[in-house]
Amino acid sequence: MGETPPEKWFPWFALKSIPGIGNILFKRLIDKFSSPQKVFVASIQQLVQISGISESLALKIKSFKFKEAIRKEIDHVIEKGFHIVTFSDMNYPPLLRQIPDPPPFLYVSGELLQQSQNIAVVGSRNPTAYGISAATRLSGNLSILGFTIVSGMARGIDSAAHEGALLGKGKTIAVLGSGLDKIYPPENRKLFNQISENGAVISEFSIQSPPEAHHFPIRNRIISGMSLGTVVVEAAKKSGSLITARLAAEQNREVFAVPGSIHSFKSCGTNSLIKQGAKLVEHAQDIIEELSPQIQENLEGNSVNAYLDNQLKVLPELNSDEQIVMNHLEPYPIHVDELVRKTSMAPGKLLGILLKFELEGIAQQLPGKCFSLKS
Repeated sequence: MGETPPEKWFPWFALKSIPGIGNILFKRLIDKFSSPQKVFVASIQQLVQISGISESLALKIKSFKFKEAIRKEIDHVIEKGFHIVTFSDMNYPPLLRQIPDPPPFLYVSGELLQQSQNIAVVGSRNPTAYGISAATRLSGNLSILGFTIVSGMARGIDSAAHEGALLGKGKTIAVLGSGLDKIYPPENRKLFNQISENGAVISEFSIQSPPEAHHFPIRNRIISGMSLGTVVVEAAKKSGSLITARLAAEQNREVFAVPGSIHSFKSCGTNSLIKQGAKLVEHAQDIIEELSPQIQENLEGNSVNAYLDNQLKVLPELNSDEQIVMNHLEPYPIHVDELVRKTSMAPGKLLGILLKFELEGIAQQLPGKCFSLKS
């Protein structure tokens, strides 16, 4: 019969639970001994040959006693229908193996695919309509081309990235800053289920870990580490997304940024990345051109942007007045009084056209009597 999968997970959890064994030392041990089982049967003399393993730490490994808490954790994983992918499993993200401190194992809801080509798309938790539109469209385009979209399932740009990938009928992976049994934000439970059915939701944190603030910078290295490149769509100067971009650069991965308005503080971070050398992204093709030497499959993307744009927004025929209003609407919000001034149209007539645009899904009204194009 052989070992059942849960029994194979025990040594991984056991080695990770030893005080002093962090991700870096864990990787060194696996690189040397190939499995936790072999680490536990290695001699003290063999263990201390590993950089960072002192004699006292080697003694802790040799004297380890199995903890019942490990069995309870694994039982909980099975009970919830999740599973574990360890560093040695073939479905462990191959690029993630290359970073200095990869997680020894990942909790997974859904399925990680061995051959997936991942692009991370991240950004502000409080984006503009422009940011949401850009993230949705770009992620959808990339998913149609066969890329898997990786993000953090946070509010704002992250959620839009996942939703864009789902709209493009592609795969997407969410990396949580909490355990899989503590979905955050809670309103994304439906999105959690959709991603699990069309990719995977993963975490390195124990299944019931709460979404603590220090978890999110830690998980960002996984988002960037498992991806060919990271795209920042919208970010202020002090944004967690910029941490992900910095980690991507440190991991020798590509960094991309979608430019934003010079008048929007929510684009200061992305525009600064471009100044520092990040690749400016307007379309999916910009990413493909930069990554072409690394892409295994021959992806044809010349017409994909137009294809998804047509799927997202099919405009009806407009009369002359409607066309005037359309010409002055942008992804960025504009106040109704400014539209009156620009269109030279009576307020009542203008509001009637805007209401029609809202009903047809062309435009949206935002707080403060502002309007913008809707993706």
